[in-house]
Amino acid sequence: MILHQYKIVFGGTMGSGKSTAIKALSEIEVLSTEALNTDTESHEKLLTTVGIDYGELTLDDGVKVGLYGTPGQDRFDFIWAVICKGAIGTIVMIDHAAENPLLDLEQYLQAFQPFGHNIVIAITHIDRMPERTLSIYRDWLKAKELNYPMFFIDARQQDDVLLLVETLIATIEVHYGLTN
Repeated sequence: MILHQYKIVFGGTMGSGKSTAIKALSEIEVLSTEALNTDTESHEKLLTTVGIDYGELTLDDGVKVGLYGTPGQDRFDFIWAVICKGAIGTIVMIDHAAENPLLDLEQYLQAFQPFGHNIVIAITHIDRMPERTLSIYRDWLKAKELNYPMFFIDARQQDDVLLLVETLIATIEVHYGLTN
């Protein structure tokens, strides 16, 4: 393999599970910039990321992966470009239980596409809004003629989050012919 270290960014809505996902995978204690949430109108959670979350993962072949989490509030969007510099891709996480998750998906895809088109979508908290059909996301992607891998995950489950990371890496390896 040519690359020996990858950088992957977790972006998306506040409360979608970005920090939780990084904690589920990281082999080191996660460097966290969580602070008291003062924007309880957007989300009721107690703490929220205001800078960068950072964790690390070593893949079976010895490749190190840096896991970078962005703040979810768009008032911190100035830092997203800095965090995304040099990343092989972004995992865009959307809270299914949010008031308008399709609007959130559109906004976060538009925000992160300029930093690269290697994007995987993760829809979280589907258990909190079981009456909302999951097909809305596939239908929306199809209507927008977007072809991003999408998964419905529990950000606390290591295997779910690892699937997202492996998908990003496989996509970039296939695109650049880095596979054996």
